Amino acid sequence: MEQPLVRGPVEVTVEIPSGSRNKYEYDHVRHRFVLDRTLYSSVHYPCDYGFIEGSMADDGDPLDVLVVIAEPTFPGCVVRARPVGVLDMADEKGHDFKILAVAADDPRWDAMHALEDLSPHRLLEIETFFRTYKMLENRPTVVRGWLGVGDAWRIIDEAAEQGTRVRSGELGAASEPGTWR
Repeated sequence: MEQPLVRGPVEVTVEIPSGSRNKYEYDHVRHRFVLDRTLYSSVHYPCDYGFIEGSMADDGDPLDVLVVIAEPTFPGCVVRARPVGVLDMADEKGHDFKILAVAADDPRWDAMHALEDLSPHRLLEIETFFRTYKMLENRPTVVRGWLGVGDAWRIIDEAAEQGTRVRSGELGAASEPGTWR
């Protein structure tokens, strides 16, 4: 069993609250949240879903984060979250990690520091959501499985470094997150 790393929380900007069928996106140029679409399937987001500001993932967007929290928040809410693992998956844009975290300021999750601390059923719900949420749009997804907390922190650090390189101009303006459509 992987030993959890002791590090401070990350700040996650929520785009989509848990339980929503609406897919909101943050438009990084216009600095506002927009409705991207309503999910075609009769599923809903199993956790609050957002991103780490200033990071840059492999898909050209900020790094995605799922936050397990007792009550849904709202688009634009910033939540301090403690990473516990990462879902390794791919979609039509390519490789797409989803960091899984718990709300750091919600005492219901104080004992959660690694994937093994969460209910296996909760992890299965998240996997199933990402396997099926684009199915009726004919946009395939592939869920490759879970990686541990050490991998989550490595991916966060790499995305933060990539975001710094983008902001410094090292990678050029074309690499920055842009408008929503």
